[in-house]
Parts: sequence; structure tokens; C-alpha cells
Amino acid sequence: MYDKYQSPLSERYASKEMQYIFSPDKKFKTWRKLWIALAETEYELGLSSVTKEQIEELKAHADDINFDVAKAREKEVRHDVMSHVYAYGVQCPNAKGIIHLGATSCYVGDNTDIIVMTEALKLVRSKLVNVIAELSSFAMKYKDLPTLAFTHFQPAQPTTVGKRATLWLHDLMLDLEDLDYVISTMKLLGSKGTTGTQASFLELFNGDHETIRKIDGKIAEKMGFDACYPVSGQTYSRKVDSRVLNVLSGIAQSAHKFSNDIRLLQHLKEIEEPFEKHQIGSSAMAYKRNPMRSERIASLANYVMSDTMNPALVASTQWFERTLDDSANKRLSVPEGFLAIDGILDLYLNVVDGLVVYPKVIEAHLMRELPFMATENIMMDAVKAGGDRQELHERIRQHSMAAGRVVKEEGKDNDLLERIAADPAFGMTMDQLQAIMKPENFVGRAPEQTEEFVSEYVKPVLDENKDILGMKAEINV
Repeated sequence: MYDKYQSPLSERYASKEMQYIFSPDKKFKTWRKLWIALAETEYELGLSSVTKEQIEELKAHADDINFDVAKAREKEVRHDVMSHVYAYGVQCPNAKGIIHLGATSCYVGDNTDIIVMTEALKLVRSKLVNVIAELSSFAMKYKDLPTLAFTHFQPAQPTTVGKRATLWLHDLMLDLEDLDYVISTMKLLGSKGTTGTQASFLELFNGDHETIRKIDGKIAEKMGFDACYPVSGQTYSRKVDSRVLNVLSGIAQSAHKFSNDIRLLQHLKEIEEPFEKHQIGSSAMAYKRNPMRSERIASLANYVMSDTMNPALVASTQWFERTLDDSANKRLSVPEGFLAIDGILDLYLNVVDGLVVYPKVIEAHLMRELPFMATENIMMDAVKAGGDRQELHERIRQHSMAAGRVVKEEGKDNDLLERIAADPAFGMTMDQLQAIMKPENFVGRAPEQTEEFVSEYVKPVLDENKDILGMKAEINV
């Protein structure tokens, strides 16, 4: 196992559940289910060449795939579908003549791709909902904790730790809306033949158009779908793959933004991602606690976002009813995109579940900047006591500039309040100024906004999905 390349997505990042969805076992078992569904449909619609006994024989070998036979056959014929038709026929000698009857390779290939992507989207959805649940709990826990907010990464009007978390949460809620929409639109290709005209079935069913119109609906129902796409060439439109990976890209964008913020907060020592007892942060600097999980989220997110170019290029360059230059690309871009987003969501859930908040550091950072932000309130109180607004504004400007120089040039604490208390124009004592300096007086409606957002927008979604909550993420490395 150490003498050939293995995808890091399988070795290090993606869950066993997601890996199985894209495994050969899942793929080829689905092919056999599709061949059974086709045979059943043809039998039910009155095709005399298909018998109940043949269908039962196919069902008896639906799961015990003879991979060795298929692999050996593919070396001879260089065709994966016909190799598995042959292998299935070896196990089902009475039914071998009706396997794949009327179908083209895309019947099993494309329908399986849709089935697999739909299952993968549903697994992504479960993990996304669990991240939303964990993040909403974090937001509510810290909805009242004031913190320094930033615009342009420059100190700005305070917010709360919980309110900031709602920004990450809101992005994920938008992603969930997009994901639910895409899942709701997933349809099978059905069985439409070589160029999508169902000409082979017209021959099988002696030109009976009404009977042929029922084929796709029956296959969809048997495979657990509501419908098939109404028209196609030989393949389903490759825009479906592009649409699916765009949704994954949206989740990656949200996760990347979150991971950036956590990395910056960890630099500020305000919030840290989980760090295990024996974890090593640096091979050289033993004291370091690097935000490696958040960095990994960012790294994998970059991959997923760039991966969306693959299906976009494929969809835009298909010729007429089909070409085969999609195949090798699809085999890479679609599974790898899902494995990467699976790893991202596991990391996201793990990080949120173990975030460590340092209120004292947060308060210290806020209090160093708060005097500048409180100057308007101070000025208004001084005016109420009889001061001149214009004169006070100029004095505050001068004091602020002087205090700023002390902080930046001398590395000392902000002494703006001391300067104002010593200025008789304000007529305010240090105690009066300190009374104004309560962080909660400067966060606006941040606590209320957090509570309203979680209770009115997030909680209903979590209530609807309570049966899938409670996931825990396992991080391999």
C-alpha cells in the first residue's frame, strides 16, 4: 500500500460514509439495481422476452458482484459496462440475454451518477445541519459577551461574540437553502437510448408510444426518485454536475470565511480552536498552538472552490448529444469535490464543538479601544452639563490624537480618559467617565439580534431536522 499514490482525501480527510458512497461496491451494486429495475419495467409493460424467473435470478445476485470476472473481461473488451454485463450474465445464465436490454451505457453510468450524487448531497446536508446546530448553540451562549468588532480589520464599534457567530451561521443557512433546492431538483436520466430518442424501445415495443412513455416513470419510482429529466441526449445535461459542485463551492466559501476569522481570533488570543493534550503545534517551537484545523478547512475549501471549474468546462464543451471527454474529468472532479467538502464539514463541526473563548483577553482588547468609541457619549453628557459642543469636540479631537500617539509611539496604555478627567472644560470626574465605559452600552442590539435570528430563523430548521442532530466529527489527523 506504500508503493503507489493514494488520495489524501481518502487517507486523511473524508469520512467512511462519504467514501463508501463513491466506492466501486456502491457503484456496481447500483448498476445491478438499475438492470433489475429495467427488466422489471419491461416485464410489467408486457415485453414477452423478459420473464419473472429471469428477474428473480437477477435479484438473487444483486449484491454478490464477481469483480474478478468483470476485471478480467474489461482487459479484453476495454468497456466497463459490457464487462459487468458479462460478469452478471455469468452468475445469471438464464437472464444473461435480457440484461441491459434496450439500454445504452449511460443508462447505468449516468443514472448511478445521479443516485450517488443525491445520496452524497443528503450526507452533506446532514453534516451541514449539525454544524448549524452547534454554531447556533455557541451564538446563544455568547450572545451577551461584548467584543471589539472590526471593519477593514481596524477596531470599530463593539459587537458581541454571539452576534459575530450569527454571521457565520447566516452564511450556512443560505447554503442550506441552496442545497435543499438542488436536492429537490435531482432527477434520473431514465432510459432514453443512444441519442435520447428511445428508438430502441420503439423497436422493442412495436412502436407503442404510450407504453414507452411509461418507462422512465417506472424506473424512477423503482429507484426512489420522483421523475426523470424530460429530455436528454445520450447523457443527462452536464450542467447538473456543475450545479451540484456550485453548491459545494458555496459551503466551502462559508467555511473558509469562518476559518479565516478563527485564525485571526486565535492570533489575538481571544478564541482558539480545540488543541489536544498531546498535540504538537510546531516541530521547532514547542510553545506554539497553531490553528491547524482552521487552516485545513481553508486549504480544502480552496480546492473545492477551484474544482467547480471542472464541471463548468465539461458542460460548456459537450458536443451535440454527447462526447466522451466528460468521463475522465467526472471520475475525478465530482467524487473529490464531495470528499473534500465532507472533510471540511467534519472539521467545521469539530472546531465549533471545541472552541475556547477567553473573556478576559476579549475584555482587555475592547477596553483599550473603548475610550475612543465612547467619546461621543462623553461629549453629549458634558453638553448636558452646560458645555459647548463645538469646543468640546475640538478638545476631544486633540486629546484623542495625543492618546493615540502614546499608544502607538510609546507602547503605553490608552490614557484618553485621564486626559478628559483633567480637562476642566468637561467637568467630569474619573468615576463619572468610568461609569460610561460599560461595554454592554456600546453593542447596540447585538444580543437581541442574535436571539431573534436563532429563534426565528434557525430553530425552526433545527426542529424540522431534529432526527439527524447529534453528529460528532472524527478527525483522523
